Amino acid sequence: MTDALESRLAALADRIERLEAELRRKDERIERLESEVEDHADHLENHTNRLETHTERLERTDARLEDHDTALDGLETAVTTAARETRAVLKKANANKTRVRELQSRELEKGAHLRVDTVDEHELDVRGDHLERITKDDGRAYFRLPDTADPLDGGSVSLAYGDLLPIQQLARMDEEMRRSTANSLPTRLAAKLWKARRDSSVGDDPWESGCKGIEAYLKASDLKHWIRRQEPGTSETYAKKLVSRTIDAALDLSKHRLAVRKRTERKNGLEYTERRLIVPDDAAIPGETAAATERPPETTDVLG
Repeated sequence: MTDALESRLAALADRIERLEAELRRKDERIERLESEVEDHADHLENHTNRLETHTERLERTDARLEDHDTALDGLETAVTTAARETRAVLKKANANKTRVRELQSRELEKGAHLRVDTVDEHELDVRGDHLERITKDDGRAYFRLPDTADPLDGGSVSLAYGDLLPIQQLARMDEEMRRSTANSLPTRLAAKLWKARRDSSVGDDPWESGCKGIEAYLKASDLKHWIRRQEPGTSETYAKKLVSRTIDAALDLSKHRLAVRKRTERKNGLEYTERRLIVPDDAAIPGETAAATERPPETTDVLG
């Protein structure tokens, strides 16, 4: 019995040792597995973090791309609008260019002289399809139709004859042509009076320099004496009538660029009102510029 019990106890002890050894092995394996699981979990967590970071970057990139798409849509709209506006501007510019060419052609046909730097000679449709290039006293180059005289004979001023006021057109004529053109004596006198204001060759200029908005003026009384000098043998009574008619003709022929003003005059201690034919500083007279600032002011006249 004793030997059998000891044998069984020894076998049991040996089995216990084997079980304990197996448990130790399992514990060690469990520890390894736990360590591997922890390492794998850490790896998965790091990988997840990297994925989240990458996802965030992708989301930011996607947001930027959406912003870019929105901006691109805006740019495309702006480009489309700009292209449409550009086409409209070009269309208007071409229409304006066509109108300018037509106007320049008509002005040249009427006798105008146009500065070279404002004209495309190859685009104009003019008589003879040829323009003459000239240099005037101002040193600038001009185009004109061949042998077209300057309407103002002023060298630097270039206007079409049709742009001149009727009084300027008549003033440019010689006496014989003026008589054949104008049957009325007051009309001829008004034209000659206008010529006397600018042309020293006339030799009898009754105009006086003005001030305070008046470029030049002429008293009715001085006009009467001037008429009698121009028309020898004219009675004083008839000369007085011609004064009114000549003033009316000057107003009409200047298209009322000239004006009539009344002034209070004093003579021999007595006051009287006299009419004056005036050229205002701001009168729109082709080929002329106001020079009021260059004249000394007058102080002797009293406004009535």
